[in-house]
Amino acid sequence: MLELSREILDRLAAGERFALATVTEVHGSAPRPPGAAMLVGADGRIAGNVSAGCVDGAVVELCRDALDGAPPRRAEFGIDDESAFVAGLACGGELEVFVRVIEPDSLGPAPIDALERVRAGADAGIATIVSGPPALVGRVIDADGPDDRMLRAEGVRGLAADRLRAEIAARIAAGQTGMVRFDCDGEPLEVFVESRLAPPLLVIAGAVAVGAALAEAARPLGYRVLLVDPRPGFATAERFPAAHEVRAAWPADVLAAAIADGSADARTVVAVLTHDVEVELPLLALALETTPRFAYVGAMGSRRTDVERRRRLAAFGVTEADLDRLHSPIGLDLGATTPAEIAVSILAEVVAVRSGRTAQPLRAMHGSIHAFPAGAALVE
Repeated sequence: MLELSREILDRLAAGERFALATVTEVHGSAPRPPGAAMLVGADGRIAGNVSAGCVDGAVVELCRDALDGAPPRRAEFGIDDESAFVAGLACGGELEVFVRVIEPDSLGPAPIDALERVRAGADAGIATIVSGPPALVGRVIDADGPDDRMLRAEGVRGLAADRLRAEIAARIAAGQTGMVRFDCDGEPLEVFVESRLAPPLLVIAGAVAVGAALAEAARPLGYRVLLVDPRPGFATAERFPAAHEVRAAWPADVLAAAIADGSADARTVVAVLTHDVEVELPLLALALETTPRFAYVGAMGSRRTDVERRRRLAAFGVTEADLDRLHSPIGLDLGATTPAEIAVSILAEVVAVRSGRTAQPLRAMHGSIHAFPAGAALVE
């Protein structure tokens, strides 16, 4: 649901009725993670995908059935199904989808608030009962958990509301999406928890052509882009329209402020594209020494520049262990020459480091192709 927050809010505001399909579990080489969603309107308009196209057609039919009156349901798709190639999931994985109808006035204040928070770029979480007493299936609840009286009225015995509340809140706080299962005196209850953390911060130091290309390429990856350069004539929003914010200031000062206010955290990426030692030295020292450690710190330059850079940083007091975390020269060896190609090289390395992957060709590797974020498919 949260993945399609803008679309859902727009359709609800227009008073539209629609069916929503959400991936709740994946196993093996499934193409999309838990939380992936598809919306089918009563007018036939479709938004989103639950796969790489492989089972979307079958899920659209389930959504149409729901719009025609079918109750909320779960559907499984996998390679072991006789219809695997008909449905299209021939990648060897398995996925489970939950389908239900959303009426214009069926969501309460808490789910609407969660959708609004995602649209505004803030942390948010939501939970949906996908299995249990029929009257509860499809109910959307917030992190405070469902009302004790509501559960008792539907025959769920022995469930402590504070336990459910704590479990949902913990998953949301950690940015985890997945199933939470409870055994309530023999009465099973399954809740699908979706969470979204605010977009991670990408700090680009250097008002240069590669910075513009990097800002443009990073936005679709979900980064909030902050471009910083101490030269007022160069650091302008007009020159870097893809950046969320452009600051004419010393990058180290801007990063220090972001650390202080909490907008820079363990998911933060720092890309230093300037060749000005006075700019990069204090910035890199701060970025490498900050606790918690940033997800990625890289700096552009030749191999000769890298040797001199590391020497200066060591003299500045940066430890050898922290220097080992510096990605310099920045990016992967793609033979990139243009700003757009260099941006791809940088972001490819960022994604590989973030996911703990090798950045080797997939044809040379074994094991899972997809690396969903930690906690994305937690199942108890």
